[in-house]
Parts: sequence; C-alpha cells; structure tokens
Amino acid sequence: MTQHLKGGIAGNQRQGLHAVFAAIAIQLTLGIAYIWSVFQTGIANSIFRGNNAAAALTFSILLATLTIGSVIGGKLAAKYSTRLVIFIGGIILSAGFFLAAFVTAEYAWMLWLTYGLMGGVGMGFTYSTTIACAQKWYPHKKGLVTGIIVSALGFGGVVFTPIVERLIVNFGGAGVGEPKTFIVLSVIFLTVCTVGSIFQKNPPEGYTAVPAAANMPEQKAISSAKMLRTPHFYLITVCLMLACMGGLMMIGFAKPIAVAKDLAATATIGVLAVSLSNSAGRLLWGIISDKLGRINTIMILLAGNALLSLLVTSVNGYLVYALIGVIGFFYGGLLSNFPALTADIFGAKHMATNYGFVLLGFGSGAIISSQIAGYYKDIADINGIDAMFPAFVIASCCAASGIIMMLILKTITKSKKLK
Repeated sequence: MTQHLKGGIAGNQRQGLHAVFAAIAIQLTLGIAYIWSVFQTGIANSIFRGNNAAAALTFSILLATLTIGSVIGGKLAAKYSTRLVIFIGGIILSAGFFLAAFVTAEYAWMLWLTYGLMGGVGMGFTYSTTIACAQKWYPHKKGLVTGIIVSALGFGGVVFTPIVERLIVNFGGAGVGEPKTFIVLSVIFLTVCTVGSIFQKNPPEGYTAVPAAANMPEQKAISSAKMLRTPHFYLITVCLMLACMGGLMMIGFAKPIAVAKDLAATATIGVLAVSLSNSAGRLLWGIISDKLGRINTIMILLAGNALLSLLVTSVNGYLVYALIGVIGFFYGGLLSNFPALTADIFGAKHMATNYGFVLLGFGSGAIISSQIAGYYKDIADINGIDAMFPAFVIASCCAASGIIMMLILKTITKSKKLK
C-alpha cells in the first residue's frame, strides 16, 4: 500500500511537471504577440496607408479580446477539460493568423477581425487556462510557477524576433513579407498548442503538491459571480488597466522609437531588449513576490514605471535600449503578479475564469494605450520623436494612480476577509 501511495505521488508529480513544461512551450509561442512592433511600420504603410494608430489597434484588439477568450475558455475548461480548451484555442489562434495573411488595404478592418479578434480569443483560451492549471499543481509556489510560465511568453519575443525579422526579409521585406510570415506563424501555433494540450490536465481532487501542504490553510474558492460583487475585483482590474500603459506603449513602439532616434541599423535590439527583460521580469518579480507579498511588489513596480516612463524621449544613443529594457523588466513583473494576486484573493479553483474578468483591465489599457501612443507617434513623424513625450507622461500618471489603488486594496484586504 505504501509503495502504491508513493507511486501515486510520483505519478502526480510527473504529471505536474509535464503540465508546467507544456505550458512553457505554449506560452513561448504566444509570445509572438509581443513582437508587434516588428510588424508595426510595414503593416501601417501597406495596409493602413500610414496610419500608425489604426495599425496599432490590431495589437490592442488582440490583447483586449484575450479577456473574452480567457473568460469563455475558463468556463469551458471547468465544464469540459483544460486539454480541450487549449486545443480549440490553438485552432482559433492559428486560423486568425492564417486569414490575416490575405487581408488587403481595401479591407484593412479585416486585420482587426483576424489577427486581432480571432488571435485574441484563441490566445485567451490558452493563456489563463495554462496558468491556472500550473497553479493548481503547485499551490504553495504560485508566484514562482506563475513567473516561470508567463516569463516564457515574454521570452517568446526574444526567440521569435530574429526569426520573424528574417522571414519578413526573405518574403520581400517590410510591407510585403508580413502575409507569408503570418502563415508560417499560424502553423507554429497549431502544432505547439495541439501537442502541448495533450499534457494539460488538472490535478485530482484533493491533490497537495508536498506533504506539508496538507497543513496549509484551506484555499478559498470564490466564484466569478461572487468575485464581481467585491470591491477587490474592481480595484485589481482598474489597477491592471493603469499599470500596463507604459509597458504596452513601449512594446508596441520599441522599434519605431529606436528608428526615430537614429538607431535604424540596430532597431531590432529594441524589440529584443523589451522582450528579454519582459521575460526576466516576469520570472524574477514572481519569485520576489513570494517573499515581499503581491501588493507590495506591485507597488514597487508601479513606482518604477511611473519614473521610467518620463525618461523615454530624453534618453539618446544606446542608452535607449537600456531604458527600454528596464521598462520591460518592470512591466513583466506586473504581468506575473496580477495572476498570482487574483489567485491569492479569490482562490485557484476558478482562477482561469476569474483572471479572465480581471484581464478586462488589461484589454482596456491595451486599447487606450495604443490609441494614445499611435496618436502622438503620428505627430512625432512630423515634429520629431520628442512629440511622443505627452503619451509617456500619461502612462506615468496612470502608474502613479495604480499605487493608490493597491494601497486601498491592501487596506480592505486586511479589514475584510473574503469567504
């Protein structure tokens, strides 16, 4: 019997590791979404007739509809299986990129539906579902395991930036090579999500990751309906909206900003810098938050982004890449801490759906930030890159406002325990 029990524990541990490694592979490919600035200029010129804000809206719609996909995917995963939801998500995401390859300037809005809407919904099906699955396998290490998984998404930008750059060049260059590149990416999405979904399975009821976990406090299991009636949800969601502004502006415009600062020959370094530091930030700040606490860590990250956003237009030369990297590092930390904070406050059981609702803040911030940054980038194209400064002042003010949200959340979390 003892041998059987040990075998069962060992088997569960292997399944947990398989789920985490599969989630890492899936999130790595989802990181392709974070290299939009590689497509920005070519897409803006070839499909949106030079309108930077309209082109950037494609990326924002993808991030915004990620929320819809996360909510729907979370509910379906609870009713059917995590494995099925991730498989379907991969199909939707792959189909969106494949169809985006055939969009022309006459029907530019179709890019918003294919790359944006379909890409976002498919990504949402896989994004929070894989995070929730891993958190259930390792409930005592939520910050660490969340950091590892979402850092893979950030690192995907590092892996795929040179690949995508080379594909675009080989297929005809900026403004020409993007469609065939989308087709290649659609095949990658379909393959990785299909294979990865095989290993995505929630732990059995009553599972504990380590023997000591049996002595841990009983985990909360607050449903989405209950969550939506709490002030905690609205504070977290609004704070996420405010927190992501500066990072999303930099992710969407890292390469154009570098080009505008006379760094065209090495502008891809800007994309790599924000992607690599984004990935490192997700992992390291996730680990740090297990020690400092989620709210304290988020406030540190918000303070850093509030200050750094004010320096974007004043820094020149290769220091631009250093600044882009540090902003990405702080931004990445935010995206590993908000899922863990959601699980801390509302429990892991309904995490996929609950965090899908929290991502409403992220989606709103994505749309708002892209329009603000795109508007000022159009002005900067005429008057110089310094004209983008107001966009980053707005981002800085939003980050500072987010600190206030976290202070309020910290106060009510201490005074009002959710059940």
